[in-house]
Amino acid sequence: MTIALYKFGYKKFIVPYNNRYEAAAIEGIEIYPVENIQKAIDALNGKIPPFKGVLEPEGRFDDLYDFEDVKGQESARRGIEIAAAGRHNILLYGAPGSGKTMLAKRIPSILPLLEMEKAIEATMIHSASGVLPDGEGLIRIPPFRSPHHTASEAAIVGGGVNPGAGEVSLAHNGVLFLDEFVEFQNNVIQSLRQPLEDREITVARAAGSVTFPADFMLVAASNPCQCGYLFDNDIECSCPAAKIGRYYHKIAGPVVDRIDIEVLVNRVPYKDLLDYGKNETSENIKARVVRAVEIQKERFKDSSVSFNSQMGNREIRRFCRINSDDEVFFENAVKKLHISARAFFKILKVSRTIADLDNSDGLKREHLLEAISYKNLYRNYKI
Repeated sequence: MTIALYKFGYKKFIVPYNNRYEAAAIEGIEIYPVENIQKAIDALNGKIPPFKGVLEPEGRFDDLYDFEDVKGQESARRGIEIAAAGRHNILLYGAPGSGKTMLAKRIPSILPLLEMEKAIEATMIHSASGVLPDGEGLIRIPPFRSPHHTASEAAIVGGGVNPGAGEVSLAHNGVLFLDEFVEFQNNVIQSLRQPLEDREITVARAAGSVTFPADFMLVAASNPCQCGYLFDNDIECSCPAAKIGRYYHKIAGPVVDRIDIEVLVNRVPYKDLLDYGKNETSENIKARVVRAVEIQKERFKDSSVSFNSQMGNREIRRFCRINSDDEVFFENAVKKLHISARAFFKILKVSRTIADLDNSDGLKREHLLEAISYKNLYRNYKI
């Protein structure tokens, strides 16, 4: 509301006391937070000074989970780092108790702080939806939304008599985490197709049609079968082949076609759980992610693209060139592994992010190999 009125030329605002930090985040205005009518009168009579709040609070880092607490899971940690660096959608699948949810909850700790424009966008959505905590200023840490698998389509994409923002919009410029992915209703999963493709969602109701921003990184987590132990090394899967096939096709639906990275998360061996050695911290991982994001910012400074995952065919042709020897290797790998056209381009995008993390201008064979390894859902199931 403050931003909208500022655009109409208003420079001084009386606001509720608990909204003082979010209102003060807008530069060039004067904020007078009041707790009652008498204070509002005092503000009108010039008896109280304007509020001098912190314009850019850094966020509540103490509330974030740290990768330092994660034992083992090197392949999953690496896949998540790549996903965070290039804003790639990622699927974590594995047995119950393997740590899928634990890993996902630590993703915000390695994401760069939101820049001012994106922070204002995220804060506006949360403020208008009534979910911004009292006394909160700008949202600088990317949002992390984790709706329950029983959530309705309206709760996920938005709706109501007067259309309001859903979880996909509350996750704008952040992460949408769907735990127990296949347990979500099919219509809810299908409704994700538009925001994943267009980075916005249009909600049509009798009162009118509203378009909300919905540019998020999707993180999905799922068991690989109904019992959960299909790929487990210790517990044998009890599901019949037909049931495994049905479960696979539920995971590998149209939305998963839009997932760049698929990571099998195995349970950590007992001896590794007792390892008291130090693990890499989120701070160290974040430093690499930030460097990769800065490389992309420079690369795409003259386009509407912000991350490697958003590249179209034109950007892929320009920034994902492969030398002649590796091109032959890649062609043979695509044919041998029966990689689809959609997966082909996703592998190139992920390879570009891996190269950025490696501070490499060109794509090398090792970058391609690692990216291919993350499109493994079909190969693991052998359907």
